[in-house]
Order: sequence, then structure tokens, then C-alpha cells
Amino acid sequence: MNSTRILLVRHGETAWNADGRVQGHIDIALSAVGQVQAERLAQALRGEAIDVIYSSDLARAQQTAQAVAGATGAPLHTLVSLRERHFGAFQGRSFADIQAIAADQAERWRRRVPDWEPPGGGESLLSFQERITQAVSALAAENMGKHIGVFTHGGVLDVLYRAATRLGLQDARTWQLGNAAINRLLWTPDGGFALVGWADTFHLDEPTRDERFT
Repeated sequence: MNSTRILLVRHGETAWNADGRVQGHIDIALSAVGQVQAERLAQALRGEAIDVIYSSDLARAQQTAQAVAGATGAPLHTLVSLRERHFGAFQGRSFADIQAIAADQAERWRRRVPDWEPPGGGESLLSFQERITQAVSALAAENMGKHIGVFTHGGVLDVLYRAATRLGLQDARTWQLGNAAINRLLWTPDGGFALVGWADTFHLDEPTRDERFT
């Protein structure tokens, strides 16, 4: 088959998700709620044939991926390239805090200015988009004809949704990025990413959080 199926999952909830704090590259583990979400996700996918799973190396994604790998028997590989966007000096703060100390920077963030870089070594949206689309496209090409799992972060899902639906970086987001929700894409060499299914939370009893910057 001249295509690759992608199961795309954002990590389970963390305490910082619940508090509204920006995680970025800070390594935060799953909360008790997130662990339950990962377990329910694993149960839902137990019968699914997944050839290989790739995960961000950050604990919250890796723990979620490990639960599914254990349930399905798929081998798991961790990759730095699947990390969330780096938010520089804003990591660890809430958006309200950022507005209070750097209103002009917060406004650029809110407006999704593509070439704006968070101070302190943060990534611009353009750089982040390039990193993610190249990394996941390479994985899809390497696994042509297979079904792969990609376990990662909210910002990564946002970039890939836009790539699959041909939306721009500054288009308003109307789709969900729920913790431990099931999302599905198809990748082909000629067409790139295409949307198959999004934000399936049938396996979760309670609503998931949808934080933008985690």
C-alpha cells in the first residue's frame, strides 16, 4: 500500500494541565487522572493492530505510549523530534502570568504570529511546524503500508491537524486537542497528511482538558 496510517495521541493529563501552566520541554509526568486516561486508552486499543509506536521522549507522552505498547505488543521508540514546542522563558508559567509580565509578548502569542519566538530560546511557530511535519512525514515514509502510533503533545497535534486540513498557522482553532483522545491521519507520498478521524473520546468517561500550550 502506498500510504501509512497514523494513530495520533496527545498524552494523558498532568497536574500542570489542570493548573493551566505551560509545559513545553519541561518534563512533567502524568497525574493520577492522566494515568487512568492512559489505562483506558490502552484498553480501547488493545485489539488494534499497530506495527510500531513512536513517542516524544518527555515523560507525559512516554508514559501514555507505554500503556498502549503494553496492551498491543507494539515496539516503542522515543524521539526528541516529537517534543512539544519550546516556549523558552515562559515555560512553567500560566498565560495570565505571561500577560502580567510581558503583555506585548503575550499578544503576539495570542495572535499566533508565525515568526515570533518566545524569549529565552523558544521556537517560532514556523520552526515548530517545520520540525514536526518533517519528523512525522519521515516516520510515515519509513513505515509505508503500516499502521504507526505517534504519542506526543497538544501543539504537535495542532500542527498536524492544520497540515491535514490545509489550514494556515493563524487560522482560528475550532478543533479539540483532548488528553488521551484518539485521532487518525493518513499519509501518502504525493498528498502528505489527510484527516481520517479526530477527537474520539468514547473510552473516557469524563471530559478531557484541552490546553493550547502543553
